[in-house]
Amino acid sequence: MTVPPVPTEESVFTWGAPPLKFGAGACDEIGFDLAQYGAKRILLITDPGMQQTGLPDRIADQIRRYDMTVEIFDGVHVEPTDDSMNKAVGYAHEQGPWDGFVAVGGGSAIDTAKAVNLLTTFPGELMDYINKPVGNAQVPPGQLKPLIAVPTTAGTGSESTAMCVLDVLSLRVKTGISHWRLRPTLAVVDPLLTMTLPPEVTAASGMDIVCHALESYTARWYTTFDRKTPEQRVTYCGSNPVSDLWCEKSMSLLARSFRTAVERGEEDVDARMDMMMAATFAGMGFGNSGVHIPHANAYPIAGQVRDFHPAGYPSDEAMVPHGMSVSLTAPEAFRFSFEAAPDRHMAAARMLGPNAETQSNASEQLPHVVTELMRDIRIPNGIGEVGFGEGDIPDLVDGTMKQQRLLATCPKTPTEDDLAEIFRKSISNW
Repeated sequence: MTVPPVPTEESVFTWGAPPLKFGAGACDEIGFDLAQYGAKRILLITDPGMQQTGLPDRIADQIRRYDMTVEIFDGVHVEPTDDSMNKAVGYAHEQGPWDGFVAVGGGSAIDTAKAVNLLTTFPGELMDYINKPVGNAQVPPGQLKPLIAVPTTAGTGSESTAMCVLDVLSLRVKTGISHWRLRPTLAVVDPLLTMTLPPEVTAASGMDIVCHALESYTARWYTTFDRKTPEQRVTYCGSNPVSDLWCEKSMSLLARSFRTAVERGEEDVDARMDMMMAATFAGMGFGNSGVHIPHANAYPIAGQVRDFHPAGYPSDEAMVPHGMSVSLTAPEAFRFSFEAAPDRHMAAARMLGPNAETQSNASEQLPHVVTELMRDIRIPNGIGEVGFGEGDIPDLVDGTMKQQRLLATCPKTPTEDDLAEIFRKSISNW
């Protein structure tokens, strides 16, 4: 028998996601779900605003019916930092040990819970696990504790992914931890939890879904990477047939319901259902294939903000919400990457904007669709409207260049000059 030669190019892709419980009332079954893991002592992780709604207490009471004890940590920082995550980890260490965790909130709460789970199971420092070149990118040495993720915004898809994102304050850069062991044990997605989201939060978090789906779908195809050994395989393996399916469905849901969710979200349950499903589906896509330039650019935009205070968010400190920061350079980023994957960009434009006016230049179709959506839901017009100008571009480029894990997924590798031009043209998008 002749053994075929091992190819030099990649021929393997990986795909993973947690089990999913989806639907109205799903959050009222968490006690039963946790009991299946033999858990007895649970830490519920949330943020102060969510705690005020009473939802964490409601979930905690439901868990207690299954003979488990629950404590609530409500100190999650919106757009987490290394400092805020370390405080959460410190609390968990002092009050532990824990048999399991529940995260209730947006991506901030879920990502913080991932870090707490990692660093209480395997004590160490955040920098041990943060992605290179910022951190040491160590691999979690074993299985983590059960973590049930309950998203209350339609955006990050963190309930589906193996990533944990945070700001490193001393470096003024956003980065993260990426490993398949970080994936929640179960994603519990209840669309009713998003009914009271302000329009501004719906818009910003929804643009995160848009960029997750678009960046994943236009990412470098998995077979174009050099072949990896098993221990070299990373969470982001490039666009692939399975991730594509989730992204395609996400884009069709966004096309149908995003604008409606922003304009009539408090009354339209179907639109909220579509947005939660789109977020989860996009998470199942990009959480395996990867994202590229818009997300890489977003990290320094968020990390270097000075005085922008978005409506609908806590006003005590300056911030650019993650979904908003991701969208601000997206139109120009897709102009840049078009020539490397024109068919992909055109297909994405048709799915996200099925009724959009056809542009005479094909490379303008996807930027046109994205820009029109941003205008309709009142996203700021470029990085200029959140406080950045020409003089900030070198620092923004420097921050983006630290995101090599993301830039490697772009179908067309950008240089520093390319990134500078993308930022420059994104000062104003229309």
